[in-house]
Amino acid sequence: MSQQVKALEAKIQKGSDALGSLLTMAKASENAERYSDMCFFMKQLVDAKVKKGEDLTVEERNLLSVAYKNAVGARRASWRTLILDEYKANDLIAEYKKKVSGEMKDICSEVLSVLEDTLVPYVKKETATEADDSPKFEALVFYLKMAGDYYRYLSEIVVGEGYEKKAEKMYQEGTTLAEKHLIATHPIRLGLALNFSVCYYEILKNPTAACDMAKKAFDAAISKLDSLDEASYKDSTLIMQLLRDNLTLWTSANDKDGPEEIETGAGKEDE
Repeated sequence: MSQQVKALEAKIQKGSDALGSLLTMAKASENAERYSDMCFFMKQLVDAKVKKGEDLTVEERNLLSVAYKNAVGARRASWRTLILDEYKANDLIAEYKKKVSGEMKDICSEVLSVLEDTLVPYVKKETATEADDSPKFEALVFYLKMAGDYYRYLSEIVVGEGYEKKAEKMYQEGTTLAEKHLIATHPIRLGLALNFSVCYYEILKNPTAACDMAKKAFDAAISKLDSLDEASYKDSTLIMQLLRDNLTLWTSANDKDGPEEIETGAGKEDE
């Protein structure tokens, strides 16, 4: 992070509305497509709000997701290009891959720290005495899904560190809560099922579990489609379409006695 951005953050903290200023800078960074800066401002916002005993609003947690998704997304795309067969015998490219993977690991580690050290423990404490229909469970599922996503990204580039099991653990914990506290058509519950099924297929190499999970989520949502409210209709139906697309792709591959090698990045995932 540049000294100029850190100096700007210090100036914000001295102001009368630090939270509002951090949010403004995060939005400005998004508009300017400066996602590393956006991550910095959102991380400061998380710390400041939790210290005040407040969780993120829906808008703020979506901004947190956008910031880190875009910051790591560019590196994931670069990594997938650099591991193509045409580059495998090039020593210079091998060194360059280390740089890209190092940047990915730094970003994933940072957001996982925000989630596991701050947001998840805080919201878990808040939900301990809440009713089953409390909106705070939505936030907790959202954060657990995010944690699963970033462990999944780490497992794409690092072998032997157990990141795939950590991804599965986070996704499973989120799924258990989602099935208890969120309706079947809720976009966060559907997005979690989508990404967990992609994890099963691409990372854990379990096509059967991937198809079972995707089909279960799709069928449950279809049966409750008439309960969708207008606000979530577009998001929910889009994710349902992605679930169906993956099921079609994976079932086709299984019908051919399975692919020789399961390709990472083939499955569609929730953004």
